[in-house]
Amino acid sequence: MITREAITRAAARIAGHVRRTPVIDVTIEGVALPVTLKLELLQHAGSFKSRGAFNTLLQARVGQGGVATASGGNHGAAVAYAARQLGHKAKIFVPEISSPAKVARIASYGAEVVQKGANYSEALALCEAWIAERGATGVHAYDAEATLEGQGTLARELESQAPGIDTLLVAVGGGGLIGGIAAWYQSQVKVVGVEPQTCNTLHAAFAAGERVTVKPSGLATDSLGASMVGKLMFDIAKHHIAEVALVSDDDIRNAQRHLWREMQLVTEPGGATALAALLAGAYRPEKDERVGVVVCGANTSMDVFGQLFS
Repeated sequence: MITREAITRAAARIAGHVRRTPVIDVTIEGVALPVTLKLELLQHAGSFKSRGAFNTLLQARVGQGGVATASGGNHGAAVAYAARQLGHKAKIFVPEISSPAKVARIASYGAEVVQKGANYSEALALCEAWIAERGATGVHAYDAEATLEGQGTLARELESQAPGIDTLLVAVGGGGLIGGIAAWYQSQVKVVGVEPQTCNTLHAAFAAGERVTVKPSGLATDSLGASMVGKLMFDIAKHHIAEVALVSDDDIRNAQRHLWREMQLVTEPGGATALAALLAGAYRPEKDERVGVVVCGANTSMDVFGQLFS
């Protein structure tokens, strides 16, 4: 069980290793009250994933096998960064669909990168085989208590920065971030998941009443492309996630453009997905509803980002 007490302990554990990322209030057309953006894209290694990576590794006994993980990109960068900071060698398995920018960022932290497998699931299988063979310490991207507790520290932090929000929009891939956030808020804040229409793991699970496998595709696949939500997060989601909004790839691109034009923020597609729900009307707040949005990732290349404006 992921408890507020465990998240509080995680926050104390990772303090000094992660940034307290800022919040800003912005005006969104069609939304009556200012919207609070949690700028987690400014976190070490470019995403919220550093929280879970540090919380895991600071508790682990890492031996000669070092650290290993599978990732679409952001989690791998976070684990590589945390491993370097803590003096561990790291081996990161990423699928062939991972963006060159994310692969380069992982390598920049000194980790060995193995880019094999058509998708995250195949990369994970290769990673698990390596861990079994070499005795490496594994760091799961989203379905482990230490990971969720680390990600939940974002909500604990945000609660002190923006105590008046009613609703928080969070992008969903495997569900580690939104699971940790929902575990902290315990329905005291309405937590809404946002997914691309073609990476709809949580939406599909809610519709089926159980976790199901989807075939992720589209713009944000390298960060939100899990084929099934985690077991731990789904147990939380059934009680503490209010709904899931779906957005198109064009909606996500528009959110990326908006964040640049209005705030000069460079975001990857997954990082802009939660805001896309507000801009596209996939989530429509009530007149007196204070909404927060997690802007969760920045790992893209300027060449790719520039194509949004060409």
